[in-house]
Amino acid sequence: MSAEFNHTIVWSSDPRASARFVADILGRPPPTRYGPFHVVALDNSVSLDFANAEAPIQSQHYAFLIGEADFDAVLARIRTGGLDHWADPARRRAGQINQTMAAAASTSPAPTAISWR
Repeated sequence: MSAEFNHTIVWSSDPRASARFVADILGRPPPTRYGPFHVVALDNSVSLDFANAEAPIQSQHYAFLIGEADFDAVLARIRTGGLDHWADPARRRAGQINQTMAAAASTSPAPTAISWR
């Protein structure tokens, strides 16, 4: 049997703004609509489907594998946007990147309030 991951629902208080934010930061095409979802397509046929959360949003963690040049471009967009970022998801190393994994965790601005890594 073959199984491939297809999509995940990302709960947000403003799915349109959240999807647009993630698409912009990752350099993706603008989100599309699919029913109630604002969909950000990724390169491996997986999508992030943003939906309206009626209840408080629980902590969510998403990690993306990107090349070094793309990482530099994403980090530049985070810094240019004045967004806080950390080298770790526990938020102990503010303004740094994880040199071992070339990773930076960022929190999107309200109304999205989602942690991205």
